[in-house]
This record gives sequence, C-alpha cells and structure tokens, in this order.
Amino acid sequence: MPNPRMTLQTQLVLDELLKDPGKPRYGLELCEDCGLPSGTVYPILARLEQVGWMESYWESPEAHVLDRRPRRRYYRLTRDGAEYAGQALRQARLRNRAAARRWGVPVPGSSGAFS
Repeated sequence: MPNPRMTLQTQLVLDELLKDPGKPRYGLELCEDCGLPSGTVYPILARLEQVGWMESYWESPEAHVLDRRPRRRYYRLTRDGAEYAGQALRQARLRNRAAARRWGVPVPGSSGAFS
C-alpha cells in the first residue's frame, strides 16, 4: 500500500485519527481537533482515502434533517490504514529527530533539551 506525503499537517490529522481509529469522525470535527483549516484537512482526508488508509460514508439524511444542519461525511481509518498510519508516524518522528540533531535544534516533542 502506498504512503501519502507525510507533511506536518498530515501527521496532525493522523495523530488525531489514531486516538480512536475505529471512531467515525466528520471533517469539521477533525479541523477543530487538529487546529487546521478545512482547506488543509479535506485534501488530506481525500489522499488518505485514495491510498486505502481510510474509508468514508455520508450519514443518513434523517440525521441531518432532524438536526437542521448540512449532511456530514464521516471518515474512519481502515484496520490496515491504522497500522500503516502508526508505522508512518513513527518513521516520520524518527526522521524529524534525526534532522533536529543534524541541525542542532531541540528535538521535536522533547522538553527542549537536545537528544
């Protein structure tokens, strides 16, 4: 299965999705939880679905009509997608740490100390 580009924004979205991989999430909820705009999150979700890490579906019309709101599209990591996402995030973090050491800057995710 191919890997999507692992930008910082993609990593933030995957981190959020991996908190509960089986839980369906709608796009604006992910935007709020990741602190990213919809113009960033939705293309990431589309790429993740394109490579097979994620599946999506529209909620039933009854749900949004009763709540008087627009229809939501829900996204969820597939079982394989969750596994691949976890591996990809671990690799990205290792690369980030190695780059930080090479450049002599604090290691991401540390207390500011050099590792």
